[in-house]
Amino acid sequence: MINKRIGSVAEAVGDIFDGATVFVGGFGEAGSPIELIHALIDLGTKNLTVVNNNTGSGEVGLAALIKAGRVAKMICSYPRSANSTVFPELYRDGRIELELVPQGTLAERIRAGGAGIPGFFTATSVGTPLEEGKERRTFDGRDYVLERGLSADFALIKAKQADTHGNLIYNKTARNFAPIMAAA
Repeated sequence: MINKRIGSVAEAVGDIFDGATVFVGGFGEAGSPIELIHALIDLGTKNLTVVNNNTGSGEVGLAALIKAGRVAKMICSYPRSANSTVFPELYRDGRIELELVPQGTLAERIRAGGAGIPGFFTATSVGTPLEEGKERRTFDGRDYVLERGLSADFALIKAKQADTHGNLIYNKTARNFAPIMAAA
């Protein structure tokens, strides 16, 4: 079996190319792969589409990647937290794109992408601005909106422990989106 361990964080992010779509694990700071994100900043990769629950906090990790101008588009559920100042300013200035997705829908889109499911219907965004431009269907008298599965070129995941086969153990809530992102 192939040893899936990597020798350094720089090596781990070394193949991430300009314009890539990158899943970034973490829920706020819990489970955020800060060292990998900072190595990606050092690499200089740009025009990234990043998928995460939020846009980072403070000026480390994901917020630092955004501040460095490396992210062209964020796909997330919660673009603004109490100590998040980087993303809102760039968004207001039109320097970064946002695709807002309800949290449960985001998790299911990632899971669907990992399972090879191109799309699914959900009632979550029916009748809201998030429905705009999406197919609507009625099943058993209830309206649903088509959501597309999400896949990425890379996933940056933080785990407490890993083996040579790529199996991961997470520390409590640091698990969050990581397993479904790793699969997709």
